[in-house]
Amino acid sequence: MTSFRADLLATLYLVRPWRQLIARRNSKRIPILMYHSISELSATSAHPYFETRTSPCVFEMQMKYLYENGYSTISPADVVAILNSGRPSTTKEIVITFDDGFRDFYLHAFPILEKYGLNATVYLPTGYINRDSEKFLGKQCMTWSEIRELNKLGVGFGSHTVNHPSLKLLSEPDLEREIRCSKDAIESELGSSIHSFAYPHAFPEQDRTFLHRLRDALRGAGYQNGVSTIIGSVQSLEEKFFMKRLPVNSWDDLRFFQAKIHGDYDWLHSPQYLKKLLVGSASEFPSVGRAASHARNYDTGH
Repeated sequence: MTSFRADLLATLYLVRPWRQLIARRNSKRIPILMYHSISELSATSAHPYFETRTSPCVFEMQMKYLYENGYSTISPADVVAILNSGRPSTTKEIVITFDDGFRDFYLHAFPILEKYGLNATVYLPTGYINRDSEKFLGKQCMTWSEIRELNKLGVGFGSHTVNHPSLKLLSEPDLEREIRCSKDAIESELGSSIHSFAYPHAFPEQDRTFLHRLRDALRGAGYQNGVSTIIGSVQSLEEKFFMKRLPVNSWDDLRFFQAKIHGDYDWLHSPQYLKKLLVGSASEFPSVGRAASHARNYDTGH
C-alpha cells in the first residue's frame, strides 16, 4: 500500500492540465534524469517521494518509452553546448545520470540502455571504487575494470567526490582535495579527461557564499559543467555547474514519468527552495506533509 503523494497529485491533476491549456513549451528545456540504484525495492523501502531505487522492470519500461517516443540521450556537456548555441531544438534530447557508481548499473541498467540505444553518465565516489568491488551505503560498487569496459562502450563518467562528504562543512583544502582527487583518479584509470561533477548530499542553493566558493573550486580543478539535486529541467546556462535534475524511482509509472520529462514536475523547485530558506539544508526535498526525517534519503545521497 503506497503512501499519500501530494507531489504526484498536484503534478498530474493541477500543474499538467494547466500547462497543457495555457503554458508554452520551452523548446530549449532539457530534462536531466537522476537515478541511483537499479534494484528491487525492499520491505524497508522509503516513502515513494524519497525512494532512490528503481527496479529493473520499471527502468526498462521508462527506457522503452524514451526509445519509442524518439528521445536521444546526450551528455551534460552537450546540454551546455546546445544552450550556448542559442539554436532552436529540433530533436527530443534527454540526459540520463546515475549517482554513486553502484554495480547494479553494470549488471542491470547498462544492458537495458544498450538494448534501446540509449546512453548515460555515471558519477563516481572514487574512495569506494577499487580493483575489487567495495560497498557504499550497503550496496556493491563497480570495479575500475568494469568502469573501463563501460567507458569503451560509450558510457560517460564524472566525479561525485572521493568520500561523498557534505562539502559545505569542509575546510577549503579538504573541499579542493575532494574535488581534485576524484577527478584525477577517474582520469588516471580511464586515460582521458573528465569534466562533469555531481554534488553529493543536499544542495545548499540558498547559500550564495558557499556556491561562489564551490564554483571557483570546480573551475580551478578543470571542470566544465555539473549537476545538482535541484528539481527541474535545464532551461538556461545561468548555472552550468549546478544544473537541475529530475529524480526518478520505482514509483514513477509512465504517466508520472512522462509528466516529469515534459516539465510538469518543475514547479516543485519553488517549495523546495522555500523550505531550504526556512529550515536550511536539513532536507533536499520538501517534506510534502511528511516528517523531515524522511528527507535523509536524498540528503545522504542514497
